[in-house]
Amino acid sequence: MPRDNRVKTKKKAPSKDGGQNGYEPRLKARYRDEILPALVKEIGYSNPMQVPRMEKIVLNIGLGEALENAKAVESATRDLEAITGQHPIITRARKSIANFKVREGNIVGIMVTLRGARMYEFFDRLINASLPRIRDFRGLSVSAFDGRGNYSLGLREQTMFPEVDYDSMDKLRGLQISFVTSAKTDNEAQRLLALMGMPFVRTEDE
Repeated sequence: MPRDNRVKTKKKAPSKDGGQNGYEPRLKARYRDEILPALVKEIGYSNPMQVPRMEKIVLNIGLGEALENAKAVESATRDLEAITGQHPIITRARKSIANFKVREGNIVGIMVTLRGARMYEFFDRLINASLPRIRDFRGLSVSAFDGRGNYSLGLREQTMFPEVDYDSMDKLRGLQISFVTSAKTDNEAQRLLALMGMPFVRTEDE
């Protein structure tokens, strides 16, 4: 009999960000089973494909200090990787700015973009584990939408995330979190995020 020269390949193990062996983050399942039908009924979409959804979450830490402190990038990278479970990319200045002593190509920050299962898992942890750790937390303002269905959240320090090792931190750093949705209006995006658990509050000025 002719010899079989085909090489047997092993099946890939399920990745930590989901998608294999039926793994699905609980928030993604709740979006499909509860939030999507609720939005269809509440807003009156004629097609479920019109219902807004979360597309990605972008986390960014500004590192102007990197010009003078080379270890700042290493420390911030360690913290952001612990928070997101994903290795950040370095962002660099696109042009020189003499007033800030910034030259084109200088490191100005680090960034992580979360999609899919990791996006849902991060959102779940942020709402249920991280935001409640903020002292005197009273909810999030609804005024931080950009007019195109996206929401930005600024945090003063990374210690609110339980994944960050406080003893290994070199300093407190703020970070910016942007929630990018497919919503066409801010009102639709606000309703989507609220149903997903975002703790919005309105002030007297809003």
